[in-house]
Amino acid sequence: MWSPFSTKNGNGASPSLSHLLTLSTLAALAPLSEAQFPPYQAVGLKTVTSPSNTNIKISYKEPKDVCTTAFKRQKQYTGWVTVPGEHPTHLFFWFVGAREPTSALTMMLNGGPGASSMFGLFAENGPCQVVEKGANRLETAAREWGWDRASNMLFVDQPNQVGFSYDTPTNGSLDLTTGMSSPDMHLPDGLPPSLFLNGTFSSSNIQNTANTTQNAAMAVYHLLQGFLSTFPEYVPDKNSPLGVNLFTESYGGHYGPVFADTWQKENDKLQKRAMPLSRRQDDANTSIQSRPSKGGGGGNREIKLSSLGIMNGCIDDLVQGSRYVEMAINNTYGIKLIDQATADAITSGFNAPETGCKDLLLACRQAQAALDPLDQGADETVNQVCAYASLTCQQLLGSVLAATGANAYDIAHTGPDAFPDYHYLEYLNSRRVQEQIGSVVNYTDVSPVVYQAFFQTGDRARGGLIGKLASLLQRGVRIGLVYGDRDYICNWMGGEAASLAIADAMKDLDPKSPYPTKFPQAGYANIQTNGRGEVVGGVVRQFGNLSFSRIYQAGHYVPAYQPETAFRVFERIIGGNRAVSNGARVNLRDDFATQGPKKADKMLKPPKEVTAKCFLRNLGATCTQEQVMAILKGEGVVINGVWYKERKDWSPVTARSQTVAEESKTKRSLLGRAAAMWFE
Repeated sequence: MWSPFSTKNGNGASPSLSHLLTLSTLAALAPLSEAQFPPYQAVGLKTVTSPSNTNIKISYKEPKDVCTTAFKRQKQYTGWVTVPGEHPTHLFFWFVGAREPTSALTMMLNGGPGASSMFGLFAENGPCQVVEKGANRLETAAREWGWDRASNMLFVDQPNQVGFSYDTPTNGSLDLTTGMSSPDMHLPDGLPPSLFLNGTFSSSNIQNTANTTQNAAMAVYHLLQGFLSTFPEYVPDKNSPLGVNLFTESYGGHYGPVFADTWQKENDKLQKRAMPLSRRQDDANTSIQSRPSKGGGGGNREIKLSSLGIMNGCIDDLVQGSRYVEMAINNTYGIKLIDQATADAITSGFNAPETGCKDLLLACRQAQAALDPLDQGADETVNQVCAYASLTCQQLLGSVLAATGANAYDIAHTGPDAFPDYHYLEYLNSRRVQEQIGSVVNYTDVSPVVYQAFFQTGDRARGGLIGKLASLLQRGVRIGLVYGDRDYICNWMGGEAASLAIADAMKDLDPKSPYPTKFPQAGYANIQTNGRGEVVGGVVRQFGNLSFSRIYQAGHYVPAYQPETAFRVFERIIGGNRAVSNGARVNLRDDFATQGPKKADKMLKPPKEVTAKCFLRNLGATCTQEQVMAILKGEGVVINGVWYKERKDWSPVTARSQTVAEESKTKRSLLGRAAAMWFE
């Protein structure tokens, strides 16, 4: 989830609110008196010190009945890893074991910067989803194509102050019209009580969170080390092709390469320390951030990264930026977002000498290399140059949306976000859920503080990510880029360009590498989503360990739009020696390449328009201006977090994905068999 030039403004987070509220002062469908604060003290958490680092503390518990899984035997843990640093950092995780025993472990990170991975868990690829069971009743049901079918799953809220992660619990109020929390707990004049909610949040201190992707990387590394040392049964088998996998989305195009690169460099340090003293080399240039923490780091485990997946990732604007215009005028749905004259003007603005987006990005990276090579955001000159480049590029490339009203996440849709469902915002802010997971803060879906921190350093404009991905590929890590073809904000045409850039960058690491020539020469093969090849979910170009997939009829959030296709691609990427197209066993080290057309240019028909629901906790993204004005006037009703003009407009709905919990015993048996035969 990333929103630099959309209507999103960080909304979608609030403390607990009654599931059925009246906004009218004349109606009384339900009171506005439900407790809005989370439990004052965490309930039932067990706290231990990490064996790998005495400065790392892990507080966790097993939640009950808050995330329904396919099988009751699946283990779940929620908790916080307190990691060392200059400010209090308590990173939240939600772990769910696989449906069948496996050594695969996948960390899932959503984007932002500042977006919670609970979005991924409850709205995309997690084991459960929130469903309406009545006017005052939200529950969960198992998701049929949850990625727990093939892997143990670890969802992490990061950086600090995102989701359930926090620095210092602070009482205050959240203004749903701005998405900002503050210590001021007095209701502003003219604002309905339903839009100004008291609760407990992070401090909102911008100094108490990461301000660059690189700064965020070590905290997540410490979290993973702490988790694996506390739960060694989930450490992947070194002799198995199924190791630790990192899958990211959207701004995860930055997180993925940097985090994975950090893990590999920490592995190198562990191996170096294991060498005889005579063979060690003095690493005088090692950054303070990357050194083992005082108090113990010698017990760290080597993290065997098997695969890195990036879904609709914004990786590098220098590579992907020119494709925004192409997506606007020449997409595969025949939707013309702008005319040719406007397209030419944007292209000119991108390429303009000195003042254009391209040259500003290059200036940022030159300053970064000279003054802030470790990407710590500590040099104000670099921050200003890069922030200006980032702002200029965002305004230019986002002008398409401003001119047309097209939705940033789905070009086939206009207006507010109509998909996916945001009922999880209401659900995660209920006291029952917060007690079960052990939280002392309310849930915050998107952190404006974190977004601002990253914006001030121009983190998005900084470079080097294509090179990091190429380095990972050279080390044998499987790299899978997966893009929904209706997304604009991090569109598939830019993703394709990034995949070609990664392959080309391999020549700088190894002049004899086959990737620069053989990856572009590989054709696009159909992605088969069942064993008979009758269903085609998209196309994929794959050579060796590098793949790029265009997923048909999917917006920004691929697993939500196309659950089965997303899962099939995921299981094949993490499986090792598998063709992403059909799951067949192949030798990825033996020049395996897909066969087919050289272009992924199949034209498709846009789907019918879908009406968006107005979620009170996500006003900026899901509500029209007319709906917001009605809410401010005290009109309408809110049921399960959704605003309706009249109560009769609400009716119970069934979860979009077919749920495992309601399937017959026969299908449950078949599902269990499928889970045990992932790559059939």
